[in-house]
Amino acid sequence: MRVFLSIEIDEKLLDKISDVQKQFMECEAPVKYVETENLHCTLKFFGEIEDNKLNDIIEAIENKIKNHEPFKVNIKKTGVFPNERYIKVLWLGMEGVEPFSNLQKDLDQDFVKMGFKKERSYTPHLTIGRVKGAKNKKELLSKLEELGDVEIGEMGINKIVLKKSELTPAGPIYTTLKEFDLK
Repeated sequence: MRVFLSIEIDEKLLDKISDVQKQFMECEAPVKYVETENLHCTLKFFGEIEDNKLNDIIEAIENKIKNHEPFKVNIKKTGVFPNERYIKVLWLGMEGVEPFSNLQKDLDQDFVKMGFKKERSYTPHLTIGRVKGAKNKKELLSKLEELGDVEIGEMGINKIVLKKSELTPAGPIYTTLKEFDLK
């Protein structure tokens, strides 16, 4: 099964995020936008795993999660990965991410021990679209600059969610496997 660990987006912010996506859509660039119901911040993408590995992942999360308290982040600013010359991902950034980064690093240490690839340079972000080509890149860059300082709002984070991802022709279907509360 295909699995990832995520932080869900506060429902009160979804309309603002959707508005930002709509503004990018005006560029008519070849971008596959993340559906509102699928928006999330990925802490770790495990990929395809064997069912027996799932219990090890859950146990590792349960052991580490008790060391972390709920926290807040402010979703703001737009950006791209890997860079403006070669755009693959449109994202919204975050401020106040030290607790977010600490949580991710702490969990990743155990995931690496299980044989998963270490996250090299993890940057907390919210992917809002994946760029599929260079058409209208100039318009996309212009919109990126225009929306560079966009403010979405503050979001409290008090749980992380382990999800299964099924890829379908209509897009991915995410199913919650387990939720973990921050203490």
